[in-house]
Amino acid sequence: MPRRHLSMLRSYTWADGLTIANASCGTIAVFLCLDFLASGNRQHLWLAFVLLPAALLADVLDGYVARLDRRRQSVLGADLDSLSDVISFGVAPAVLGFTLGLRGGWDMLCLTYFVVCGVSRLARFNVTAEALADRDTGKVKYFEGTPIPTSIGIVLLLGVALWFGRVDDGLWFGDVRVGPATLHWLSLVYVASGSAMISATLRVPKP
Repeated sequence: MPRRHLSMLRSYTWADGLTIANASCGTIAVFLCLDFLASGNRQHLWLAFVLLPAALLADVLDGYVARLDRRRQSVLGADLDSLSDVISFGVAPAVLGFTLGLRGGWDMLCLTYFVVCGVSRLARFNVTAEALADRDTGKVKYFEGTPIPTSIGIVLLLGVALWFGRVDDGLWFGDVRVGPATLHWLSLVYVASGSAMISATLRVPKP
């Protein structure tokens, strides 16, 4: 029997659609940051900031919708959600930091560490979710490490910095030259967030 074109789309649920919206918001936010670096259009940069809370809203709603429509379970749900979260709450916040001035060599290392921690945290959750689930309800009661969407806190912090003009050379806490490269102290916020994501001893109750 011949395969139908775009047959994969037929397997998507409403929850998957919201997850795709999450990924789309994060991807467009990255493009808007790149556009700002090329054109200096601040409206596009502010739109990038708006899109990430929108991605968070879509991320929250997809789980809610999935629970409402239990009769139609998505075969892609968990992995699709994780991949979308990497874009919106891992890559996009890191690109925002770079856009606002975290461009030193050590800064880029910190931003990369943050993204890698986010990827590792989501991969570990996908692998261990079944083991962590309650035997009676089948639900995971807690997260090991902070969920990657908590990086929205960094996005809000950067938004405040942009509002007050504390970007580029005016970034909070200044910078220091370490060997051949520059480190802005604000980059350590990303290091702290990434480290909290991969902490197996940090247990966060799951709502």
